[in-house]
Amino acid sequence: MTDARVFDKGYYHRFYRDPKTRVYGRKEVRILGDFVCAYLRHLRLDIRRVLDLGCGLGYWQQVIARSYPQAKYTGVELSEYLCETMGWEQGSVVDYRSKKPADLVICQGVLQYLNRNQAIDAIANLAQLSGSALYLEALTSEDLRQSCDPQRTDTKVHLRTASWYRKQLREHFLPLGGGLFVRQDSEVVLYELEKPG
Repeated sequence: MTDARVFDKGYYHRFYRDPKTRVYGRKEVRILGDFVCAYLRHLRLDIRRVLDLGCGLGYWQQVIARSYPQAKYTGVELSEYLCETMGWEQGSVVDYRSKKPADLVICQGVLQYLNRNQAIDAIANLAQLSGSALYLEALTSEDLRQSCDPQRTDTKVHLRTASWYRKQLREHFLPLGGGLFVRQDSEVVLYELEKPG
């Protein structure tokens, strides 16, 4: 696992705060979050507990507060710097535990910092932590080659293929597209063309 000290003030300034070098900002997360929350409403999922693993600067917190004002949001971060400055709970996606599963688990831009075995453990843990839905984003080798600006992307990561992630996730989750997944045992009703091919 990447040393928590890597995720210091300089890291967050470069990749999240500085408009010249950040990978995305509050506006992009708001647009993404609005999509995720709209789709979950379409599926009639009741979202009362949200767990954001690797919550960073907490951009999802505002999205959740606007879309689900009754929901309890928990931000978990490996970064000692962010836990001290923003008050997040310190923990890792690999072994974080919760007494109750969350209705929505968010894990954005975290798994690529883990080696293969840690990523496998993290995906199994995401399944334990998720009661219904998962939003997952992880940088893949294809993304870095085809879609990402290497000046705005942290490339000191473990790259894996999208098919590797899909294989690991398939054991626990059903993909819905757009980075959204529901648990295999979910009672969500999907029309045939909404299901993965």
